[in-house]
Amino acid sequence: MQSVLSQIDGLDASLERAVESYNLATAKLNAIEGDLEVNLRELHIAKANLKRSQAALSKRLVTIYTSGDEANSTLGILLGAGSIDDMLSQIETNTRVSNQDLRINRQIIDFRAAVKKHRLELKNAEAEAKNLVQERADQKASIESQLAERKQLVASIRSEIEQMKREEAARQAELARQARERAAAAAAAPAPIVADSTDAAPATTPSPVAAPASGGGGNSTLVDIAMRYLGIPYVYAGASPSGGFDCSGLTMYVYAQIGISLPHNAAMQFGMGTPVSYDQLQPGDLVFFYGLGHEGMYIGGGNFIHAPHTGDVVKISEMAGHYASVFDGARRYT
Repeated sequence: MQSVLSQIDGLDASLERAVESYNLATAKLNAIEGDLEVNLRELHIAKANLKRSQAALSKRLVTIYTSGDEANSTLGILLGAGSIDDMLSQIETNTRVSNQDLRINRQIIDFRAAVKKHRLELKNAEAEAKNLVQERADQKASIESQLAERKQLVASIRSEIEQMKREEAARQAELARQARERAAAAAAAPAPIVADSTDAAPATTPSPVAAPASGGGGNSTLVDIAMRYLGIPYVYAGASPSGGFDCSGLTMYVYAQIGISLPHNAAMQFGMGTPVSYDQLQPGDLVFFYGLGHEGMYIGGGNFIHAPHTGDVVKISEMAGHYASVFDGARRYT
């Protein structure tokens, strides 16, 4: 049984990394699709502007030609130019061209450049989107293959796992009770007295191996929100109570409820906020593990809440022991 559980643990870690890669590709694809819409709209605008400017130049040239103004420099350039590009270039550099003709000419040059730019950006974005679609498909296939393998492993020790689940459920209930008591105590505690700066003790650098803060301070509202989702099943790419959560989906959903927008990817969330050392953790801080392949929310008392992996539910785990050994860092966003 221990051998099978070790294999399942290894698969879970691998799955978490694959899921976060899938989420990252999805986030990038969504951003590109938004850029494509903007670029397409700007391309249509640039084309319309170019069409109007070209019509204005055509009308101007006809006016010059039919007026018999043979001394007009623009007319000479029109008759002598070998191509539209040659004509535009000569108008731009000729010092005897009227301001009106020069203005129309510059509009055409600018709008033609804009059309070319947006066409190139669209082409590049479409190619990147195609690559990301394939990347997501590859990650999904990898995830589903590993899920099938995990299901087989679990089936081989089903009765033992059921017993472990019952024991874990009892432990979770006790951890949740303790967390709620800590939150209530922190809310009822009086505000700390700030010492006079002249009497303050000299600052010390916290030890990197010190235990995380036991509570007090932090954002109890975030913890209260996160605690509502205890027991919600883990679902890869999930980001709602009805559809289930994966690790970054849970933290994204909780923070959204206090008006803070986070991406659906652990590594991207790690790149935001303010770094927090292990011994300075406060409730509401996000904690990251496994090379940014997993994350959760610190709730105080040396515990954090997270959506661990397939087959599990949103639960409370201890920061000590295994998770302390794979700890990557923490971030604060409030």
